[in-house]
Amino acid sequence: MFSEISAKLPDVLGDFTPGAVCSDRAGWSTVPQAVRDLVMREAEETLARAWPLITASDYREFTATGNRARFEELYFTRRRMLNNLVLGELIEGGARFLPKIVDGIFLIAEESGWQLPAHNAYERSGARLRLPDNSQPVVDLFAAETAALLATIVALLGDELDGISPEISARIEREIETRILSPYLGRHFWWMGRGEERMNNWTAWISQNVLLTVFSLNTDQPTRHAVVRKALGSLDAFLKDYAEDGACEEGVLYYRHAALCLHGALTILNAVAPGLFAGVWQQPKIRNMAEYIAHMHVAGRYYFNFADSSAVVEPCGAREYLFGRAIGSEMLAEFAASDRAASDNPHLSREWNLWYRVQELLAGPTPLAAAPPHPASQRDIFYPGIGLFIARDEQFSLAVKGGNNGEGHNHNDVGSVTLYKSGRPFLIDVGVETYTAKTFSARRYEIWTMQSAFHNLPTFAGIMQSAGEAYGARDVEVEFDEEHARISLDISSAYPPEAQLHSYRRVVSLLRGRDVEIVDTYDGGKPAVLSLMTCLAPTVSPDRIDLADLGSIFVEGAGEIEIDEIGVDDARLRSAWPEKIYRLHVPFAGRLLRLRIV
Repeated sequence: MFSEISAKLPDVLGDFTPGAVCSDRAGWSTVPQAVRDLVMREAEETLARAWPLITASDYREFTATGNRARFEELYFTRRRMLNNLVLGELIEGGARFLPKIVDGIFLIAEESGWQLPAHNAYERSGARLRLPDNSQPVVDLFAAETAALLATIVALLGDELDGISPEISARIEREIETRILSPYLGRHFWWMGRGEERMNNWTAWISQNVLLTVFSLNTDQPTRHAVVRKALGSLDAFLKDYAEDGACEEGVLYYRHAALCLHGALTILNAVAPGLFAGVWQQPKIRNMAEYIAHMHVAGRYYFNFADSSAVVEPCGAREYLFGRAIGSEMLAEFAASDRAASDNPHLSREWNLWYRVQELLAGPTPLAAAPPHPASQRDIFYPGIGLFIARDEQFSLAVKGGNNGEGHNHNDVGSVTLYKSGRPFLIDVGVETYTAKTFSARRYEIWTMQSAFHNLPTFAGIMQSAGEAYGARDVEVEFDEEHARISLDISSAYPPEAQLHSYRRVVSLLRGRDVEIVDTYDGGKPAVLSLMTCLAPTVSPDRIDLADLGSIFVEGAGEIEIDEIGVDDARLRSAWPEKIYRLHVPFAGRLLRLRIV
């Protein structure tokens, strides 16, 4: 798609301004007063805070203990603080925040490496180096994000910084040349794409931020052309691993780092080469990628989740709305506008990509913001690329994940069911704990949240599903009509040979206006126990499970049901779930187990 466009680039690629410059007081006066007040409060609070100190010992902690959260808190806090100060200056325009902005710029410029310790390697699966080597910079997600942050500051506050000293912008440009542009153009990083190697969110995310960087600065035409050609090759590599149906195999959380960053990259490219990329927006695959987030939505902050995505996701904002407008999707634009309007924090204070926050501030109230989500966002859908089935009626929202266990951020969850009733979680996918070194190591599946036994799936004498593309669903059949929605799949191939499974047929049906049925039938040499995960305290009788005031599961073909109580103290899990969740052990009495959920 993009390689064909590369040959048609104009001789002169224009500039990209990521928002209104500080001197455009009319532009910044359009920010709604309530949002202005919030921005100014955060900026003033930041003005009174001390900058975090980051030491070499902090950097080395990841390779020493596997903990990445403590360093990242220091690292991201610096950048959020700088972000808050810049936004305060853009809103107020009185130079009050400039001295501390300069301090933040120079602190970041003097860091030995912009890459995270967890990403400090020169090969995709290479050993992480204890400290950054500033003679050989690594361009990772957050090195590129840092460059984009600083370049955006120059684009919007450059004149004001030059009034203090031209060395400020010059220092930013030198650091970006050394840390980002030179290595980007001079060497190959795995995420750039080569041959058949699989890409993921890194490719679109980094490409967007490199493009944002190079076109926000006063770079020369040879550099701009070289970056664009390389980025277009990377975006083609990114698209080759997306199914035509547009589903993000890494889960809804990563939609914003994948499909939505593709939108960002295209927005920049379309601005610097007007009209050249217009046809890309109309491609069915791009439209499918864009609309994915709306189809994954359940209610409020809840989304269908799998892989490393949480069930609770931040609200949509201006970026999703603009993506919908760009592809001509009224459904996505209306959904994003409504979701944004319902948010109590419309300028993304937890975000530190300055361009994203500027877009939020300058977007103002989006049209149709008071409208309910478009009905198309609530329809049934099947994504064959990842085997994801979604069905709904007025009461239930149901998802079943097929696919295989070789997908990005996999959790060994082939065949797992997620169910909401009246917008409340009934059967849950727990999600993922705070990332550590173990999360992306050979020991990943020692983590309980990655194991099929902690999904709504069976275990056979303690034997769980295995990781890898070879372990997946087969014989998948899907049907939708006015009376019901149904998926049938055999998940026996997701288990290793020692499970002694010949077949395991799962049939999940939404009988509209009535109930949900799960019928599992298996043929194998070991006893089967079905796990059911819930965040509500269950009450069990011989043939029934009650989940507080939400509903009941009527059980046929089971032995004695047991309950595990699981304490949840991880911060990332607690963003979605209460301090306790529950796992029900439902043993098969024979070869067939039937659940009817009302």
